[in-house]
Amino acid sequence: MNTMTSEQRYSANPSWFARAEQWLDNKGKGAWIAAMVLGFIFFWPVGLALLMYMIWSKRMFSGKSCARRTSSIMTASRNTGNAAFDAYKADTLRRLEEEQGNFEAFLERLREAKDKAEFDQFMDDRASRNDNKADA
Repeated sequence: MNTMTSEQRYSANPSWFARAEQWLDNKGKGAWIAAMVLGFIFFWPVGLALLMYMIWSKRMFSGKSCARRTSSIMTASRNTGNAAFDAYKADTLRRLEEEQGNFEAFLERLREAKDKAEFDQFMDDRASRNDNKADA
């Protein structure tokens, strides 16, 4: 009985489609997206077919980038064993979170001031229009 793995089947004499799929897989998700965009540019059914294939084969939403992001966050919160460095890291993260909170509060105040200025301008314009109508 001859049992072949998928790797052996593709390496024997792969079709052009299997070779293209393997090449794109080696290049990563960006290559798949670029191929899809080019497909839409040159002949839209090709781009649509690639999009459907990427969704069907779970290449579009594989989550590898999300897993990498989560692992880097977990790495940042892990103790290194060096007490001085851990204290410095905790202090720096606390300070950055505080600065982020201050910046978000500043942006909120800025938005509120802009909204108030726009509303005041609207009310002034409305009052001047009403005064012009009353004069006429």
